[in-house]
Amino acid sequence: MKVLVTGIGLISALGGSLEDSWQNLIAGKSGIRLHQPFPELSPLPLGLISQQPSELTMLTQMVVASALQDSGLVPHAADCAVVIGSSRSYQASWERLARQMYKDAENLPVSDFENWLDILPHMNAIAAARQIGASGIVLAPMAACATGIWAIAQAALLIQTGQCQQVIAGAVEAPITPLTLAGFQQMGALAKTGAYPFDLHREGLVLGEGAAVFVLESAELAKQRQAKVYGEILGFGLTNDAYHGNSPEPEGKSAIAAIKQCLERSCLSPADIDYIHAHGTATQLNDQMESMVIQRLFPQGVAVSSTKGSSGHTLGASGALGVAFSLMALKHQILPPCVGLQQPEFNLDIVTSARLSKIRQVLCCSFGFGGQNAAIALAK
Repeated sequence: MKVLVTGIGLISALGGSLEDSWQNLIAGKSGIRLHQPFPELSPLPLGLISQQPSELTMLTQMVVASALQDSGLVPHAADCAVVIGSSRSYQASWERLARQMYKDAENLPVSDFENWLDILPHMNAIAAARQIGASGIVLAPMAACATGIWAIAQAALLIQTGQCQQVIAGAVEAPITPLTLAGFQQMGALAKTGAYPFDLHREGLVLGEGAAVFVLESAELAKQRQAKVYGEILGFGLTNDAYHGNSPEPEGKSAIAAIKQCLERSCLSPADIDYIHAHGTATQLNDQMESMVIQRLFPQGVAVSSTKGSSGHTLGASGALGVAFSLMALKHQILPPCVGLQQPEFNLDIVTSARLSKIRQVLCCSFGFGGQNAAIALAK
């Protein structure tokens, strides 16, 4: 059964809508700026949507409403399933609660704990279901930076297996919190000036916040509704390295397996892929592993770019943002640039400025902490 994308909602440091973010991306702009959202931490380059860190609930409400509007659906979609993931979820709320507890443990009123059930990790997906009045299946995947693609893959499966005909799916991330910044800094993973994927002088990742949510439908329902179509979900691959807590397996065996799995399920060969939206975090190990995997699987050469140099690394939402930008590439037949790249380290066909190209099939990849690997194939 064909699974089609009929609506997209997106918000990122590049812009408050899908169109704004896309236009700024193809113009080679970046939403990354130097910020100091927490006085106890030194300024860092961050991909903030506004001047202060966003709230997860607000981002979710905005992006779900945008996706529904874009697809031409009414605000309430009772028959929809909901698959919305996040790798950090309500971490900001838990950090605030923990600070409060340690600051004034003896005098903390019980009422401050009354909403703790509302900030459990899966409650964001349930809140989205309430927002649209959906009473069917609700899933809330968490798979580190592979969460976004995993969510879309799960949604596609629900349609392919006939469990529903329509799914709201994607990922939302509001990860700019003191603990997240301090943790990544302690690991030495954060960049000091900006994100430069695949660059010889890359410094590390830049945290960003953002969300991308899609309306997925069976081809039958989309035709019946005469819905506009961005593209088709062909297939996906999901594997795990089982190797290390945060370093990718050096030879990329599981990453290769995920891409091969994805191509096989999509009835494609490597030569059929016209563009790869890479994970491209701008960390030493990820870019090195991913470049090796692409060179090994696509020896004929293929256009590659990572959009994290412009949006920042939105962790669990990054794969969903990548899918949105890939669908826009299919729609406009424009390859988006790898913003921030000055001096490539790897022998890849990296897109340095937006260019017109015949694009029929696209591969989007995510490689998360803990060795979570995800790949998804999309078609015009």
